[in-house]
Amino acid sequence: MGCVTFVAATRIGAPAAEVFAWHEAPGAFAKLTPSWEPVRVLSHEGGIRDGARVSLLVGPAPFSLRWDLEHVDYQRGSSFTDIQRSGPFRYWKHVHRMIPDGPDACMLEDTIEYELPLGALGALFGGWFVRKKLRRLFEFRHAVTREACEGSTPS
Repeated sequence: MGCVTFVAATRIGAPAAEVFAWHEAPGAFAKLTPSWEPVRVLSHEGGIRDGARVSLLVGPAPFSLRWDLEHVDYQRGSSFTDIQRSGPFRYWKHVHRMIPDGPDACMLEDTIEYELPLGALGALFGGWFVRKKLRRLFEFRHAVTREACEGSTPS
């Protein structure tokens, strides 16, 4: 099995630049990480700009895996991307877009291309699990972003 694409899109009642600024603010990643997800930040250097790196420990102990990501393709006010340098996936690319939808709103769009390890076997046994986790995670993340950005300034 090859690459799979997951897309989550939500209309946010705030300008794209404000939604982007909220994502860029210190502490945004922690706010976007649900309490039910066993994720620990080992290091986070450089924000979301090109070359910034994040190292995470994901999954429950004692089965936690290290996940190293790098930010690329930073477009101030509109998009940024993280790619896996090493970790649980064979391939991972996550593009975060804030697309203007009039002067006071935007579409928050997350597009993830990923490939599971172990080829067809990984897809057979893990594909449904990853899709379910991504749907739940991005429902949470988009709700948090909407609540934080609509009718308020980035915090």
